[in-house]
Amino acid sequence: MGDGERKMSELRRRAAGGLGPGAAASSSAARDGGGAGGDHEAESTSDKETDIDDKYGDLDSRADSDIPEVPLSSDRTPEVLKKALSGLSARWKNWWIRGILTLTMISLFFLIIYMGSFMLMLLVLGIQVKCFHEIITIGYRVYRSYELPWFRTLSWYFLLCVNYFFYGETVADYFATFVQREEQLQFLIRYHRFISFALYLAGFCMFVLSLVKKHYRLQFYMFAWTHVTLLITVTQSHLVIQNLFEGMIWFLVPISSVICNDITAYLFGFFFGRTPLIKLSPKKTWEGFIGGFFSTVIFGFIAAYFLSKYQYFVCPIEYRSEVNSFVTECEPSELFQLQTYSLPPFLKGVLRWDTVSLYPFQIHSIALSTFASLIGPFGGFFASGFKRAFKIKDFANTIPGHGGIMDRFDCQYLMATFVHVYITSFIRGPNPSRVLQQLLVLQPEQQLNIYKTLKSHLIEKGLLQPSLKL
Repeated sequence: MGDGERKMSELRRRAAGGLGPGAAASSSAARDGGGAGGDHEAESTSDKETDIDDKYGDLDSRADSDIPEVPLSSDRTPEVLKKALSGLSARWKNWWIRGILTLTMISLFFLIIYMGSFMLMLLVLGIQVKCFHEIITIGYRVYRSYELPWFRTLSWYFLLCVNYFFYGETVADYFATFVQREEQLQFLIRYHRFISFALYLAGFCMFVLSLVKKHYRLQFYMFAWTHVTLLITVTQSHLVIQNLFEGMIWFLVPISSVICNDITAYLFGFFFGRTPLIKLSPKKTWEGFIGGFFSTVIFGFIAAYFLSKYQYFVCPIEYRSEVNSFVTECEPSELFQLQTYSLPPFLKGVLRWDTVSLYPFQIHSIALSTFASLIGPFGGFFASGFKRAFKIKDFANTIPGHGGIMDRFDCQYLMATFVHVYITSFIRGPNPSRVLQQLLVLQPEQQLNIYKTLKSHLIEKGLLQPSLKL
């Protein structure tokens, strides 16, 4: 065989290798002549469908292979635990590590609750920053070979800008009386949104100036990555703090319900799990999902009963400038006062009770815990899909046996949004204390006009007697 023939043969071999299995089968059928009539058309249609599936399957596999694997994080389990559990199997060793660290985290959480609402706000802010760091670090490691300029710096800058905007809004809403006494703060609050926009605009311009030829598409990927991460972490943590201001119970019951569901679903799945639930999380089972649901609803109902007894948990959190601290003192609303309810006929025969005394919030807790156990896990499934897309087991190795902070709070952010929507839709009415704080910021002339308008309105309603003119 001559050189020309060898080259032609090599080209034919490469061309045949580049074709998908469906295409190769079609070309083979064409060479062999195939059958005739309807059978031939059916086979041709089937081959085309197979060719399309293989084509897009190849594209998906190529896209996955283009993503470099993130380096596996090192094991940060304390040496004391490793030695104590060295004789156990890997399954039971992980069970004990998760259990011990879970109890430790719950104990610390109780301590922070005891320290007050301000410490809880700092905890939420710290978790937000850590979750942002874990997600951004994954993006940096996946695309590390490109050495994109300013990516990490701009990511943290945008985090600062968005936090400045959201927490500035919170200060304006809840700390109006404190702001009124400080001239510098008055300026910042008055022009808060303009300053926030100017800061973001500066970051936007820096991003445009950092664009590098041949890496445009990747840099816009990272720009979108940063903003989606901000949407997931900062906005959701802001809603958590908004819920906290409504009363600590709106913070504790949803969060503890998600924690309870996570623990009980794991226990039911560990001991009784047999039926896989979803491919994204192979270890999740229907037994764990169902057991977690019933356990969470019962837990939420009981927790709501005990927390509803104390002003510390049910009163909205307010900042008192005269004492320079947060206070939780109020006359509990009807939501947190015992009410008597008549039982349905079928329950009367079973329980032999005609009525039952409940806090109305306990009924709302059923809705919260149901969401935490049925819809909340989808936040975890979403996170599992994200991790599979980038071939990582956990977001980080911050907590031995649990992974990163984001691995533990992937469901909490979804829960925070639901609670905020639930409060604004079914619970919250006008807040007199917030209205009063906003009035106190106004100029004296504006306050006087509002006073006259309100007085006239109350006289028309018959709630005030008109003053006598001499």
